Amino acid sequence: MIELDYQGDPADTAALADRLAGAGFADAAAAERASLVAKAVAGLRGSPRPKAFLVPGRIEVLGKHTDYAGGRTMVFATERGFAVVASPRDDRRVTITATADGQRIEFPLDAELAPRAGHWSNYPMTVARRIARNFPGELRGADLAFASDLPSAAGMSSSSAMMVGVFLALAEVNGLARRPEYLANIRSTTDLAGYLGTIENGQTFGTLPGDRGVGTFGGSEDHTAMLEGRPGRVSQYSYCPVRFERAVALPPGLWREHAGGDEPHLAAVLAGSPDALATLTAIVATSEREDFNAASLASRLSHFVAESEQIVPAAGDALVVGDLTAFGRLVDRSQEIAERLLGNQVPETCHLAAIARECGAAAACGFGAGFGGSVWALVATDDVEPFLASWAGRYHAAYPRLAATSRFFATTAGPAAVRVCR
Repeated sequence: MIELDYQGDPADTAALADRLAGAGFADAAAAERASLVAKAVAGLRGSPRPKAFLVPGRIEVLGKHTDYAGGRTMVFATERGFAVVASPRDDRRVTITATADGQRIEFPLDAELAPRAGHWSNYPMTVARRIARNFPGELRGADLAFASDLPSAAGMSSSSAMMVGVFLALAEVNGLARRPEYLANIRSTTDLAGYLGTIENGQTFGTLPGDRGVGTFGGSEDHTAMLEGRPGRVSQYSYCPVRFERAVALPPGLWREHAGGDEPHLAAVLAGSPDALATLTAIVATSEREDFNAASLASRLSHFVAESEQIVPAAGDALVVGDLTAFGRLVDRSQEIAERLLGNQVPETCHLAAIARECGAAAACGFGAGFGGSVWALVATDDVEPFLASWAGRYHAAYPRLAATSRFFATTAGPAAVRVCR
């Protein structure tokens, strides 16, 4: 995470944009981030000098459904995301205003909170409940407001970005990083990413007990990309716990978006012995469960081995040497096994990936949200405008009913979350 320590007025977009550009944002992205902060500040309606944070979304280059099984992913932070601002209160109440439509929610910092599933309030309330459980005693509430330009429900982890922003704001208000419970468990941003992943999935982290989470089970790749993103680089991690493996520079171009033992996870099982894969394959062949029968388990196992153990490392090697032809073939394979083995792609994402390649992209792949999400494509900088026009035009011709709601935009690998001002 970037510590900007901006001392000026957060509503002064020109001055803030200049500081953000110095922290690794491209000029246009810096101006957009500064405007987003100003919009969030306005949502607090005159609160004196609020604490402010920027949290990016994330793009999963490779690694579908591998992080929670201890596997590998390749991720980066997008230039779009959330601005979250906070002003401390003298009680334990938390208010949050969504600047896009003025919606406002209010709740206490309470270990027994019962969030409402299916509403965006589920995410910040889950964070507040976990904070109250893991850091009992004297806690202060806060008035928060957020603004976002991250497409929602598009597989770019808008919900995780909101949770990260709310946690960072409430942690700052309450000085959680100085608490003994925090210091004993969270010693780095990598640890923090792992902890935030458990807030979402409900697991225990070290001595910090878990709870129900938000109702879906995922790993820590979203939070890791958001907190440890490197400008201009794709990062490769393995998980459970989060472990950084390497960061690979992007080639000259832009990423485009359409909006048996006590092993803890599958990766550890497979690493346990040379014959682990054969043994596990034989075991899953005997499954008689209705929800995960032998055929579906075999497909998931085959996908995990191919994606985490073969494709991700090889794709990273291809990027290191600048072999975009090999990289493209590996990404094509990832898309193919997502369609065939995971079965989590829809016709729209399959079509988007295919026509992106036909339009000249070096690589393209669907990601996020399962049975939907987005598709990224890698193209040369000089080809930006004609590629986007061609890609969008062909998609809209095939799916005219989606033309009004689809979003095509350019981004590169951006910086991690920013603490703008304390």
